[in-house]
Order: sequence, then structure tokens, then C-alpha cells
Amino acid sequence: MQHKLGTGQYILLFILLALLIFAVTWAAIVWNTGDNVMDKHGWIALGLGTFFSLLIGCGLMALMFFSSRSGHDDAADPFRKPYERSSDR
Repeated sequence: MQHKLGTGQYILLFILLALLIFAVTWAAIVWNTGDNVMDKHGWIALGLGTFFSLLIGCGLMALMFFSSRSGHDDAADPFRKPYERSSDR
């Protein structure tokens, strides 16, 4: 099945691409401007922040998959057709 993009979608893609290029260019300019050097406390904070962000993100994603597979989300979806759940899960 071929999906053809409309004029509005091309405009939206162009705007989003322009924003991405602007953000990357701005970040590169700001990163290389000045004599700011991150000390060891900054690197520790960056590492811990990254680690805990990934931990929370992976934990929430695991909970989402567990909830979906265990059938807890079935009652919250009124459009899904009921089906017989097998007992071997």
C-alpha cells in the first residue's frame, strides 16, 4: 500500500527538519563557546542523572508490557472484543 504525502505534510516535515537543524547547530555553537570546563562533580551528576533516567524509563516500559500481557488493560479498552483467555499463560 502506497501512502502519498500531502502538501501540508511536506510543509510539516520541512518545518520539523529546519527546527532539528537549528537545534543541532545552536547546540554545537553553545557547546564550543567559552572556556567552561565540567569538573568531576558535574560528570558524576551527568552520569547519575543518565543512569537513573534510563532506569526509570526501562522500568516503566517493563511495567507497561507486563500490564498489557497480564490482561490488566482489558477493562480499560471498551473497543476491544472480549475473548477467552487461555489458562496456560
